[in-house]
Amino acid sequence: MESHLLEIKDLRVSYGSVHALWGVSVHVPEGSIVALVGANGAGKSTLLKTIAGINRPQQGSVLFSGKNITGLAPEAVVNAGIALVPEGRKLFTRLTVKENLELGGDTPRARPFMQKSLEQAYELFPMLQTRSKQIAGSLSGGEQQMLAIARSMMSKPTILMLDEPSLGLSPLVVKMMFELVDDLYRKGMTILLVEQNIFQALKISHYAYVIKTGKIVLEGPGQHLLSDPEVQNA
Repeated sequence: MESHLLEIKDLRVSYGSVHALWGVSVHVPEGSIVALVGANGAGKSTLLKTIAGINRPQQGSVLFSGKNITGLAPEAVVNAGIALVPEGRKLFTRLTVKENLELGGDTPRARPFMQKSLEQAYELFPMLQTRSKQIAGSLSGGEQQMLAIARSMMSKPTILMLDEPSLGLSPLVVKMMFELVDDLYRKGMTILLVEQNIFQALKISHYAYVIKTGKIVLEGPGQHLLSDPEVQNA
């Protein structure tokens, strides 16, 4: 049996009287790229924020490495080994590139490896090293996205959750971003990818879920879903 690193079971989440997720179940096997695709407002970001401990579910559970982490505080979730690269990047725009990275590594789990993690971040993104003293807010969109990913990697995650990494980027940078996600996977990272760019996401994912108004309406291997008429309509 395939071992699931992350298991979402029957998750229900509401914002006041508005239901955002209706009994969503998602499995992320270790060493895979799993994509969650769908239109804007379908509930993709809500799911990631609930896994990350930012939202609290009304029902259901989040299991990570077999442990129930439902309702843990965000800092405890990060320290357990789950990192979220949020939509819109959410960098500390007035701090330098290096300060952003150091804040990413400032958890009990990652602190002892701070220097080594910095070296690895610079190896992955040489551009960040040359701009380490530059203010994060002065970077281009693509560079900021690289910094957001590198900052999350500083926390020594076992799984990386990416929320709309291609949003607002030029086609050339989008292509680079998906190559980077594939590269991280090849280096051993398990990835849960949320994307509006359905075609690109399905192309690189091993398994995918299509979410529509808070419900999973379709799931299967990424390549299979690419040819599904329902997905092409979406």
